[in-house]
Amino acid sequence: MIDLEKRKRIMQRSIKLGHCICNPKQSCPCELFNEKNVCLCAGERLEGFPEKVELTKFVESVGCASKINQNDLKRVLAGLPEITNPRVLVSANTCDDAGVYKLNDENVLVQSVDVFTPCVDDPYDFGQIAAANSVSDIYAMGGKPLTALSIIGFPIETLSHKIMNQILLGGIDKMKEAGVVVIGGHSIKDEEIKFGFAVTGEVDPSNLITNDKAKPGDVLVLTKSLGTGVIGFASQLGKASPQALRAISQSMAELNRIPSEIMAEMGVTTATDVTGFGLLGHLSEIVDQSGVTAEVYADRVPIFDEVLDCIKKGMISGAIERNREYASRYVSVAKDISGEIKDVLYDPQTSGGLLIAIKEDEGEVLISRLKKAGIEQAAIIGRIVSKSKGKILVKKDPKRKSPYIVIPKEKGKPEAEGKPALTHDPEAHPECCPSSPDLSHEREAAKMKEKFSEFMSKVNREGKISARNKVLMSIALSLLSRCEPCLKTHMDKARALGVSEEEINEALWMAISFGGAPVLMFYNSIKENK
Repeated sequence: MIDLEKRKRIMQRSIKLGHCICNPKQSCPCELFNEKNVCLCAGERLEGFPEKVELTKFVESVGCASKINQNDLKRVLAGLPEITNPRVLVSANTCDDAGVYKLNDENVLVQSVDVFTPCVDDPYDFGQIAAANSVSDIYAMGGKPLTALSIIGFPIETLSHKIMNQILLGGIDKMKEAGVVVIGGHSIKDEEIKFGFAVTGEVDPSNLITNDKAKPGDVLVLTKSLGTGVIGFASQLGKASPQALRAISQSMAELNRIPSEIMAEMGVTTATDVTGFGLLGHLSEIVDQSGVTAEVYADRVPIFDEVLDCIKKGMISGAIERNREYASRYVSVAKDISGEIKDVLYDPQTSGGLLIAIKEDEGEVLISRLKKAGIEQAAIIGRIVSKSKGKILVKKDPKRKSPYIVIPKEKGKPEAEGKPALTHDPEAHPECCPSSPDLSHEREAAKMKEKFSEFMSKVNREGKISARNKVLMSIALSLLSRCEPCLKTHMDKARALGVSEEEINEALWMAISFGGAPVLMFYNSIKENK
């Protein structure tokens, strides 16, 4: 029921001023009133709001791509006074993930706030992702999140209140999963949807993790695959597959709690989370603050399926270019690294993984613990090589003799002749691989190995068939060939690419269905020997 007296009173004031009293940018009567006979200033609302909308269609940049870029942010922060309070252990001065404040010798607070635009279309899923992203900064510092305040901007006059309700509910449920109590919040009317949390946690001062203690000899571990920004941008264009969207949604909603707890138990001192500034942007803060040079092995970085295909088709958001504009001053890229891979390394991540610097002899232990805990995408992607003023070298792993990942050395077990076992070496298991010529002639053998490696590199390169699908094919073929080293290697590589155990099992059963009982017996014997 329209309150005509209220409408008349409000509109008379607006007409007298020559501007709408709720939105001075427009005159009164406004277009909405002329077309729909609705005066928002008088508290009237359009009827029949759709309760299901594609949230990403209402924003310019999705997720953490909506952040102000590092270049502009540095200019803004440069004009602010430095914090000198002795109780402040970590502030914005070091561009770390969260602020740290000492209450007393035993009690230290860690605080952060994170707000961004929708990165998925479903309101509940967006709320979950926003919450996971907001607590990630606390986890990156080795802290335990305790309480949170929600912050939401929403066009309440043009979208259903039920959408806002679902966003908040998703966030609260995810915070509950993290053991965090949402004790209040703040809302504003905004043309674009924005949501996030201010989070307060606690941290043991003796186990505080920052971005400035990386040392030569450390290896770099990444706990989630890259490419959420690319797939999110492709979704805005209507060109992302449902499978790709599901994969990034699951990853973005996954808490970084387990990696945080494990790295804290292992005494890690340096880490950050990878979000809007991309892998190289966040790593640039580590090398700058720590005063080191890092190597990133592009052929070891886990990437979501379809990301490279999207980039090849030109789906590169402006946020990638903004990240490149800042971080490239630290970065030197080898000539054999493709443009698509470079774009992924600058891609803004929403609720990305943790980037951890850990002693080399503990790196594989960390990876093993993460994978056993279900963090299947975790991978060693580089190392800290020397002291410097801050530099990043992007290259291929020089220790990698083939296009597959090197099999990790078992703890306490010496490597054969001091060399790591290759994932697919024809000399290591000739029963299923192409045979070499007379290996007594070393020169001829070296040529053959080089040609074989080149051949395998071309075969396994991302092409019409994605790397993800190729590794699943390799798993099935390895089982049919009954090559145990091949099978274990391809399964490890699949996990490093973010392939789920369910997908691996389906590939295995495809091989068993073709190979019959002998193949099943061979696979059972491998499982029994684990």
